Amino acid sequence: MQKQKVKMAILDMNNDEPNQGLRCIADIAKSFNKEVDFKIYNVRAKNELPDLSYDIYISSGGPGSPLEEGTWRQPYLDLIQNLWDFNKNSSEEKKYVFLICYSFQVVCDYFQLGEMKPRKSTSFGIMPVHKTKEGIKDRMLDGLDDPFWAVDSRSWQLIQPRLKVFKEKGCKILSLEKIRTHVEYERAIMAVRFSEEFVGTQFHPEADPVGMYAHFSEAVNRQKVITNYGEAKYNDMMDKMDDEDKIIRTYSVILPKFITEAIHHNTHQLIS
Repeated sequence: MQKQKVKMAILDMNNDEPNQGLRCIADIAKSFNKEVDFKIYNVRAKNELPDLSYDIYISSGGPGSPLEEGTWRQPYLDLIQNLWDFNKNSSEEKKYVFLICYSFQVVCDYFQLGEMKPRKSTSFGIMPVHKTKEGIKDRMLDGLDDPFWAVDSRSWQLIQPRLKVFKEKGCKILSLEKIRTHVEYERAIMAVRFSEEFVGTQFHPEADPVGMYAHFSEAVNRQKVITNYGEAKYNDMMDKMDDEDKIIRTYSVILPKFITEAIHHNTHQLIS
């Protein structure tokens, strides 16, 4: 009996700006090529959106304000709501959704989980991320240290969680940004489990150390980072890039585990 492949939609939220994240997501998807077929949709630049026939939806990071009122926004939020409602109303078949950085921010704002505000300065680099009590026991972060390390690149942040809304929706905070003892700013929420099938991170779990190292080693990209963030930040990022206990581990755990779980859940539908 021949197995049918699981269908994955990759939602490109980069608005046609150059990025490494989309390539990284596609590379992870390709590593499951025997089990997964995927298609990329250019959401913000071309208003492309998938229908509800996919099993897995991975929505990327992207530039700009997560509060932007583009023509893509309402159709995108309608898709998210339809996927959410589908899972609530279906006892067996489920749609798996992973939201990365910009997408995470857009959906957290839509669900009114907290305050979405600009940061005082952009967070950029390879940063420690701390698990909450819920995060310590959550399967998404199982296999990662506490704190674990991830690529962080954001000018906005989700803070001041509305705990009543979290409770009503059944959402859980899984991780918080690094502890900063020298400032009084509130720590941003870095990962949320919205439901059994919906999860998201405000960091970049898709960041591929090999590809990123090659990308940022190029003179034009190196200079861009130094101009925007300083040489010390650039050197620190490059030093941490290939550490086995940092983003290599995060890259190998979070998204692959999420995709594997979705495949296993949909196994009963794969036999034709």
